[in-house]
Amino acid sequence: MTDAPTWGLSATILAPFADTLRFAAFHLEAGAHRLYIYLDQHDSVAFDALKSHPKCRVTTCDTAYWNNHQHGRPKKHQVRQTMNATHAYARRAEVDWLIHMDVDEFLVSDRPIGETLAVLPHDALAARVRPMELLSGGTSAFKLFIPPGPGRAQTVRDLYPTFGAHTQGGFLSHLAGKVFARTALDDVRIQIHNAFQAQKAIDTVDLPQDTIALAHCHAGTWDAWLAAYRYRLAHGSYRAELAPNRARDKGGLTLHEVFQTLETKDGEAGLRAFFDEVCADTPRLRRRLDDKNLLRMANLDLDDALSTHFPHVTL
Repeated sequence: MTDAPTWGLSATILAPFADTLRFAAFHLEAGAHRLYIYLDQHDSVAFDALKSHPKCRVTTCDTAYWNNHQHGRPKKHQVRQTMNATHAYARRAEVDWLIHMDVDEFLVSDRPIGETLAVLPHDALAARVRPMELLSGGTSAFKLFIPPGPGRAQTVRDLYPTFGAHTQGGFLSHLAGKVFARTALDDVRIQIHNAFQAQKAIDTVDLPQDTIALAHCHAGTWDAWLAAYRYRLAHGSYRAELAPNRARDKGGLTLHEVFQTLETKDGEAGLRAFFDEVCADTPRLRRRLDDKNLLRMANLDLDDALSTHFPHVTL
């Protein structure tokens, strides 16, 4: 398909050099026409490597960068992500569609992504990619997003009988996915999971999950998850101000409350029990997911993409 629209992504990244380069290489291999990478702190090695690729536009978010913004550097990383994603969108358009992503997210598609975007209605201004979440300890097994509806709660309980009711759809991370926004629109603000025009949320079309999904590697291993746990509890995806999985009057709790309760009662063993049931790549969980058509296998081939697009980089 020669007339498929071009696409690109923006990302604000604070991660080890190797993770940054693998993320970039994967999406270049997937067909991205531009990557707008904002390094959340100075990293000359990552900057130079990314800068060397003709499809990468890299910015170091240092003091000079934030001094050009009215209120300086925001304390919350979510606000920095939003500001940088909006900054990328507002640049001279080099792509037809732009999506904001995190460094642990990867677009997995069974066809060229431009072809999927090409069949969207002409009046569609935004398209949502639903997530799938990596089973921890493995590298290729993912649990799929369960569409909302009357059967979702029972499905989650069947999959995770002890702790499922305390999760959002069986995920530890977000269910919202990420949004492709059609470029060259006026007065657009990009937030982490949505796009706005003139302060109004842009309606999104859901892209079919069996065609394209956002592979979220939220918890690669138990050790990696535990290392990130404190930060996420205070500032990230388990922070206290996020909404519970269901209404309070129906027993809803936030993950923040669940984890604090487990840790207070049983310490690290309580957290591990939750993790083993909900996250770990076990034969039992694979069978349960497969029985409900919610298991997807996807080999990301990150190192192969790295050697293709950054052949002179040594990790």
